[in-house]
Amino acid sequence: MSLFTILNGPNLNLLGQRQPEIYGRETLSDVEAACREIAQAAGHEIFFAQSNREYELIDWIHDARGKSAGIVINPGAFTHTSVAILDALNTFEAPVIEVHISNIHKREVFRHHSYVSTRAEGVIAGLGVEGYEMALRHLIGRLSR
Repeated sequence: MSLFTILNGPNLNLLGQRQPEIYGRETLSDVEAACREIAQAAGHEIFFAQSNREYELIDWIHDARGKSAGIVINPGAFTHTSVAILDALNTFEAPVIEVHISNIHKREVFRHHSYVSTRAEGVIAGLGVEGYEMALRHLIGRLSR
């Protein structure tokens, strides 16, 4: 049994309520339930968390070191601003998958740059909340390869 870490940045606590025309109607609880189901079916566990505070995300990344087989992260707006989250991810030895519910490349120009992408093994953007499930399935699949 392995542990996978799924982290969510600012404003994702409002998923399903905030700009549903962009982010959809599913809630973060819906995303967590789907990810738990995938992990449990494969015999694994997840740590799932959300924060509007950069330091909490950094602390959770540090906590994942040596414990987690991979991180799925949707850093929200910190994607475009946080060298600190990038630095924390660079201390993590296992794979990282970056997820964005919307296609950040079809949005405002400032959203096109991601600090996290320079560390991520892969990036899933624009596929809605299914991106989380795809990312988790990818990490689980890596364990069996």
